[in-house]
Amino acid sequence: MTMNEETTPAPPVRHWPALDLTGVDFDPVLSELMREGPINRIQLPNGEGWAWLVTRYDDVRLVTNDPRFSRAEVIGRQVTRLAPHFIPQPSAMNFVDKPDHARLRRAVNAAFTARGVERLRANAQKTLEGMVDAMLRDGPPADLIDRVLAPFPITVICELMGVPDADRHTLHTWTQAILSSTQGAAVSEQAKRDMEAYFAKLIAERRGATGEDVTSLLGAAVGRGDITEEEAMALAGPIQIGGEAVTNNTGQMFYILLTRPALFDRLRAEPQLRPQALDELLRYIPHRNAVGLSRIATEDVVIRGVRIRKGEPVYVSYLAANRDPDVFPDPDRIDFERSPNPHVSFGHGPHYCVGNMLARLESELMVNTLLDRIPTLRLSVSEDEVPWRRGALIRGPEALPVTW
Repeated sequence: MTMNEETTPAPPVRHWPALDLTGVDFDPVLSELMREGPINRIQLPNGEGWAWLVTRYDDVRLVTNDPRFSRAEVIGRQVTRLAPHFIPQPSAMNFVDKPDHARLRRAVNAAFTARGVERLRANAQKTLEGMVDAMLRDGPPADLIDRVLAPFPITVICELMGVPDADRHTLHTWTQAILSSTQGAAVSEQAKRDMEAYFAKLIAERRGATGEDVTSLLGAAVGRGDITEEEAMALAGPIQIGGEAVTNNTGQMFYILLTRPALFDRLRAEPQLRPQALDELLRYIPHRNAVGLSRIATEDVVIRGVRIRKGEPVYVSYLAANRDPDVFPDPDRIDFERSPNPHVSFGHGPHYCVGNMLARLESELMVNTLLDRIPTLRLSVSEDEVPWRRGALIRGPEALPVTW
């Protein structure tokens, strides 16, 4: 038998409904699919037809780093998907393959290097301290999402993007509409168009700029002819949206710490353990509902004896890969001492999240500041009374009622 030999028939197509999951329990449908085999076929609530689903760690890394699986080929196709709205732009970085993907990424890389992110630390810490000061001054109870976990990432990503203070609420409103299916496809699509138009204008105003923020870098790149105006606009929106995903991820992290006090107490008592613990929480939390963006096979590829044919759509599940027992022993247990921990929460391959260091910085600052400044922080309601976002593409609590 060779690696390219087809030995297994295609599995049946399984419907994967859009579940409004609460808490941090693993998606039961995804659990079933993982038990059924490493390669599945799924049908999601929107779009057309079915798609392959790859769940094993090694296979996820293969598909995401293999040029035979193309994001660009998704353009113009109604691949089965979770979201009702789907209008990918041909020039958006998420839907571009090599070598154009590297060219587009170079336009903004300076903002996301270690130096580029670290330059935000001092101001971000000051902003965060001010938010915690105000929450403590007002006294308990408080909504941790409303007071810290939502406004802090918005402030940081808007500073990185170069968005003026006066426009930040508008950008946040558009992002929430884009990341939710509860208001319908038309509302989400309009929010996406409004955000694109906003960034097109802002980038045009900054052509030839010398600033270190993302829109200035994009304006300068357009001025040099490195990228087009359309490409710059298509780059800006996803970065802005991705920056706010930190709210949902840290919301899940704090939900875990507040509902498992032994973990909270350990991180408070052992601050040296926090970097490792944050990695483990990133591995463990269910970052999204269902799956993200698909790819299209550009030629026949055999994975684990199953033939994926040219033109067929393929999804990978980073959530499933992060629970692969061959890579993460006892994967359903939170182990702050897990080492190594090669999780793929920020993706893998050319489309690895450009903002991963920024997300890590924000999570680090919020965990350190809140644990150190409010050592008695705890939920003010029972665990099952915490409300969770409905129709969200990225899972997270809608509110975290706390006291201290």
